[in-house]
Amino acid sequence: MSVFPEKEVALVRELAKKYKEIAFSDKQLRANKRFFDSNDLKIVRPPVLIDEIPWYQIDVDGSLTCLCENPHTKSIEFYLRLFIFRNKYLNKVDMLIPPYFPVYLPISSTGMGINFVEKEERLTDNENRIKSHSYEDVMADESVLLQIHDPVLTAHFDAAQANFDICKEILGDTLDVKIIKYSLFGWSPWDRLARLRGIEACMMDMYDRPEYLHRILEKFVSAANAEIDFLEKNDLLEPVLTSLHCTPAYISGLEDHGLKSQWIRAASQSFGIVSPEMFKEFELDYLKPIAERFAYTYYGCCEPLDNKIQHLKSIKNLRKIGVSPWANVEVCAEQIGKDYVCARKPNPANVAIKTEPEHIRKEIEETVKLSFKYGCPLEFVLKDISTVSHRLENLTVWAETVSNVLDEYYDKA
Repeated sequence: MSVFPEKEVALVRELAKKYKEIAFSDKQLRANKRFFDSNDLKIVRPPVLIDEIPWYQIDVDGSLTCLCENPHTKSIEFYLRLFIFRNKYLNKVDMLIPPYFPVYLPISSTGMGINFVEKEERLTDNENRIKSHSYEDVMADESVLLQIHDPVLTAHFDAAQANFDICKEILGDTLDVKIIKYSLFGWSPWDRLARLRGIEACMMDMYDRPEYLHRILEKFVSAANAEIDFLEKNDLLEPVLTSLHCTPAYISGLEDHGLKSQWIRAASQSFGIVSPEMFKEFELDYLKPIAERFAYTYYGCCEPLDNKIQHLKSIKNLRKIGVSPWANVEVCAEQIGKDYVCARKPNPANVAIKTEPEHIRKEIEETVKLSFKYGCPLEFVLKDISTVSHRLENLTVWAETVSNVLDEYYDKA
């Protein structure tokens, strides 16, 4: 006899049936093919995704409100509700939806022996996870290098299996359950250094103490390689991914296990103000040997890369380049050409307060025309959405406007 409330199990299974219908629908299967085609450098209708959404601001009809009370059934319920909600209200754009319920293998780490100390935190909305932070410089003294060490990782298979068994009992045969191993390796040491030191100290030391920064980065490289070696040795890399942090991961040419079965995602968001030469010295030269251990590299997040792409091209397995709202899109598109995917990130400010369709149309149409001009495979990902001012229509209008623009230039989705 199940230990889970019968009504809650029945509710979750009904949601799982709806989820499965969406995941295996003709519309989703067509989208999945376009995800493959785009990453395979074919010119197709661009994937369009909306991610990093402030869900608590848009529950207009209560369909994101969980009814289950048991923590296990409630967790599954909320996951399923998010996708069903997307399909109902944001169906003018694409969706990354696994054809199963994922159970993630817990992998713990000892860390590197150093932790950040937050000095101040500011927020405008108590429910919003987007906050402003300032940090103490815990690495001002170079002697701190002595306490930094490679992390030791531990995979918790028993915990994963126990969670799998729980989810399987709750979902029954309505939806497959799959244990997902390590799903994405990310390289972003400057994001971490910003929390360990603060941005200003990092920027100043590029000029005042460059040798110290190099020693720090050598430690980060050693730590990254230790993690990768562990994952590779223990066959802990998940080979078939749906999502690559808000972007499609589907691509041809992946091996069925090991490092060549995965992408690496890399970024240096605080380097928007750093020269191309310093970008190469303090970021790229350290990244390249790590990135090239994997099958493909996706580089870029919020930082503008228009003056750094010439250096990024030296990464042998580079496949996708982020083009942020602060980048010069034409300069990027000209350099990206037909050799990489132009991962365009529209400005989330356009959905922050009130959505103006003409602003959206102009931004999207400009990028589409440039992609044709320079032969770029293209995708759009609206992300980093800190607020929509509790207006779901901001997202639905954005989605409809983008879809209408693409209908004018490509086959229907």
